[in-house]
Amino acid sequence: MTPLIALIAAYLLGGIPFGYLLVRLKTGRDVRQSGSGNIGATNVLRAGGRVLGVLTLILDMAKGFAATWLASWLTGANPLWVSAAALAVALGHAFPAFLGFHGGKAAATSVGAFAYLAPVPMLATTVVFVIAVAATRYISLGSILGAASFPLAVFLIQHPPAPVVIASVLGAAFVVWRHKANIARLRAGAESVFRFGGAKR
Repeated sequence: MTPLIALIAAYLLGGIPFGYLLVRLKTGRDVRQSGSGNIGATNVLRAGGRVLGVLTLILDMAKGFAATWLASWLTGANPLWVSAAALAVALGHAFPAFLGFHGGKAAATSVGAFAYLAPVPMLATTVVFVIAVAATRYISLGSILGAASFPLAVFLIQHPPAPVVIASVLGAAFVVWRHKANIARLRAGAESVFRFGGAKR
């Protein structure tokens, strides 16, 4: 029963739509009606400014970390259930019950979740993300490349139990899949270029 509670709690934590709430509180607008329609930090940056964008990033990462930490505490650090919680919190962010199951791409939330499970590999893939964004100015490409490299980093650096490796593969695939529209825009040369004050074409 306790593992089930951990997974439900992870999904519900993931479903807290911080980006949506922050923009709604500050501007009264629905962030889903702006830019990409996403509730994540990049679109919040466009719709609500730098402070809200950074706050959304921090809070989305924090809920991922909290979900895996809570699952660890509830299940005695069982790798299977903590790994499952990392996936559940990402699903909660992407498909939140509070917003009719239309949420974000789960990149920041997954970073937070796997920062608890695999901190050193996550740090390594954060470097990949930063280099990719600095070189191309595409947040989406940095997220995709970071996610794609994460399972390999987990396997090579940490050598964790099998559930952690499997969760890293599934989590990375999920994040890349959630960026499918961005991939299409990147291929078409139509993706928005990142700048800290917002994004431009």
